Amino acid sequence: MSELLLPPGIQMPEPIQTSEAPGEDIPIEERGRMLPRAVGWKILCTLPPADETFENSSIIKSEQVKKQEEFTTVVLFVVDVGPDAYKDENKYPSGPWCKAGDFILVRAYAGTRLKVYGTEFRFINDDQVEGVVDDPRGITRA
Repeated sequence: MSELLLPPGIQMPEPIQTSEAPGEDIPIEERGRMLPRAVGWKILCTLPPADETFENSSIIKSEQVKKQEEFTTVVLFVVDVGPDAYKDENKYPSGPWCKAGDFILVRAYAGTRLKVYGTEFRFINDDQVEGVVDDPRGITRA
């Protein structure tokens, strides 16, 4: 195994010691301020929580099934809209397609996925919004 080459004068930082649950020692109010902000034409979204049981039954879903549903979801909740999103009047003559607080429909697997303290977020482009829905309950990928 080879040594990592670093520029002169730069040393490897000491590993950060964390508790077993990331962010457990950070107050919940602080965690909210640690979310990334959408920049450019990007939209920051989060996922509605996966249902614990299968539709119309009391059968509990496994963690693997819930993760697969979250990974392939077509429903996202808009958290933040970048300052340049929907600014092109030629591309968006009727104005923005969505705003913070909307539930939107996107293609499965859309966006750049990241987790912040165990909650998944996605950055999508402003033109990846397929639709806006008032109540996403009952909407699943076909």
